[in-house]
Amino acid sequence: MTRIVIIGGGPGGYEAALVAAQLGAQVTMVEQDGPGGACVLTDCVPSKTLIATSVRKQALLDASSLGVAFSGGEDGDVGAATVDLPLVNKRVKELAQAQSADIATRVAAEGVEIVNARGRLVDPQVVRAGDRTIRADVVLVATGATPRVLPGAEPDGDRILNWRQLYDLDELPEHLIVIGSGVTGAEFAGAYRSLGAEVTLVSSRDRMMPNEDADGAEVLEEVYRRRGMNVMGRSRASSVKRTDDGVVVTLEDGRTAEGSHALMTVGMVPNTGGIGLEEAGVQLDRQGFVKVDKVSRTSAPGVYAAGDCTGVLMLASVAAMQGRIAVWHALGEAVQPLRLATVASNIFTDPEIAAVGVAQRAIEAGQIEANVVKLPLATNARAKMQGFNDGFVKLFCRPNTGIVLGGVVVAPRASELILAVSVAVQQRLTVDQLAHTFAVYPSLSGSITEAARRLMQPEAAI
Repeated sequence: MTRIVIIGGGPGGYEAALVAAQLGAQVTMVEQDGPGGACVLTDCVPSKTLIATSVRKQALLDASSLGVAFSGGEDGDVGAATVDLPLVNKRVKELAQAQSADIATRVAAEGVEIVNARGRLVDPQVVRAGDRTIRADVVLVATGATPRVLPGAEPDGDRILNWRQLYDLDELPEHLIVIGSGVTGAEFAGAYRSLGAEVTLVSSRDRMMPNEDADGAEVLEEVYRRRGMNVMGRSRASSVKRTDDGVVVTLEDGRTAEGSHALMTVGMVPNTGGIGLEEAGVQLDRQGFVKVDKVSRTSAPGVYAAGDCTGVLMLASVAAMQGRIAVWHALGEAVQPLRLATVASNIFTDPEIAAVGVAQRAIEAGQIEANVVKLPLATNARAKMQGFNDGFVKLFCRPNTGIVLGGVVVAPRASELILAVSVAVQQRLTVDQLAHTFAVYPSLSGSITEAARRLMQPEAAI
């Protein structure tokens, strides 16, 4: 029986453990924080739980446009809708623990041994877990990553925070300054603004989320400004200091911004130091990420890696797929190498921004030839009914064959709507096939089939 040891219990680890156990391997998963790892306990699950609460609050704020009035506020405002942050944070933590417990139950039911310890590689076939030494035929490293710390802006857990420290706050920040306007910064900035905090978002680039779809980022920034957020573009922070009753953020151009709290969202660093990787022959890049190929192999024989520690698209879904691919490959199963072009992603803002396949910037740069159609959400009947005015559906296809290359959806629950486009990309469907697929009327998904109809090949439209 093949012995597999997995260092790390996040999505890359526990999903790999499930596959390995189901294929008959003897599996040990070493995780010091708990099943689910940081993704479930401190990062993805808690943040999306908090965001779900903020979306409900924003829906109350927007209800008057649909003819719903609330008593207790001024001028019909939702004055009675208050946020009990300790209760919100209690729910966030309890839900994370419950999800971790569910994962523990699931992997244990498959016969996976869970060791609550910090794991390190002694050599490619030996793992040290606490006071145990475990021999393995295959090792999977899935140790994740940690919030990056800027010199001069070290989190103190009180006024200067990283996102893992937010859930210990006793009250809503009066004025939250978010440093970093990538995906994480944009998500938390929008959430706390909807919950009622004054928010300033400090971006070092000329727009929010510079690595995401430009049209989607533009829509979101417009929504944020309309909701009263102060978005400071081209404003790189040089330091964050505590004051008597808050923080002061100094920008590189000399300007300052003052608030009650600062949230640092300036990227991640891999958890690869001090666990014996390089000594065991596992190569790291200059930033400390584990180098892997498309089937998750490292440079050390029998050692694989998955998830954020590899720096390959820091998404839970990608980590999970890397872990599964590693196990399939290690156990001799048929396996398809990781195809980043088929990865669907979502930004859990309000509205959400979901994307899959090629990016428009690649089309505009001439790297890929494609036809493009973009439909504003405001023309969709269901969107009108629900009062959704911001967003769009964008679809890309090859000019001659009509094969769907990708798309972007900016809408409430875009994370659910993108699946249709994701299936089309994965299965190499054409816009003609997508256009001939029934969509419910009225529905937001109807905009996807309408976009496909507008891209249909002339021969198929006759």
